[in-house]
Amino acid sequence: MTTRPAFLLRIAAAAASLALAAPSAMAWTSKPVRMLVPAPAGGTMDVLARLLADQLSADLGHPVVVDNKPGAGGGIAITTMLAAPADGQTIMVTASNVLTEVPHVLKPAFDPLKDVRPIAAVSRSRMVMIGAPGLPARDLKSLVSYARANPGKLSYASYSAGTASHYAGMIMNQKAGLDLQHVPFAGSAPALAQVMGNQIAVMYDGMVTSLPMIRAGKVQVYAVASKSRSALLPQVPTFAEMGYPEMEFSNWVGVIASARLSPELAEKIQAAAYKAAAAPRVRERMEALGYEPLPAQPLPQLADSVRTEFERNAGIVKTFNIQP
Repeated sequence: MTTRPAFLLRIAAAAASLALAAPSAMAWTSKPVRMLVPAPAGGTMDVLARLLADQLSADLGHPVVVDNKPGAGGGIAITTMLAAPADGQTIMVTASNVLTEVPHVLKPAFDPLKDVRPIAAVSRSRMVMIGAPGLPARDLKSLVSYARANPGKLSYASYSAGTASHYAGMIMNQKAGLDLQHVPFAGSAPALAQVMGNQIAVMYDGMVTSLPMIRAGKVQVYAVASKSRSALLPQVPTFAEMGYPEMEFSNWVGVIASARLSPELAEKIQAAAYKAAAAPRVRERMEALGYEPLPAQPLPQLADSVRTEFERNAGIVKTFNIQP
């Protein structure tokens, strides 16, 4: 027969065991979390943010509420985040270009390397070179030859001036001896429409927005701007394979927070973010959207990668004299 003291000891031991088994993320917060998104509701980034928010809500046992703050190249959302207490209750899901590209052009009121702490890069979108369906060139080598044979007649679109979509075209012009004229747009959608309609020859775009058009046969695809092929487009060669290793551009999407956040709290949020991103339904949906899931990175390594990309883009802006 079990004595009462022994019974109470077992209950206490079981409670302690459950506490130890609880995810470390449970210690992150006991309140609702505000997740800022620097894009309108309904867009690809918003869809991904809501996936993460739903999974985080389930994991934490507390609501994670998405708050869309588009505008100023992500600056409105970041300014809102930095104005909030650095207690982990306000985080942001964004593409990394708001830290590594946009600041070189828009000159924000914050320092992306000092005021913002990258927390978790959960997925990546590589850049691809696509072309109008009416272009006679069917591969990159033929496209380069065609452009050289038609000087001054072709142009390339970007989703905004001063972004990697702009940089890629200038670098390719320089390395391949081309003279394609840059035509910037306010986002991928209007630029893609011009390429699909044969008004503009080519575009350098993120795979997330271009992949549906590529799969539908509405645009041609020439190369992926990375050193390794993409699992989403395994048949498409990389620029590196074709002799242009400088053409390496991608953005990650993930969680950032105020740099005033304590390292301990940052690590707990990071663990929760990577756990949410690894959930099968989240991972499957990310891949369906055109994102490639990324392995977890330690906080210092992620911060270093952001600084490296920021400095690389600063060099490109200086080299090509790209003006704000």
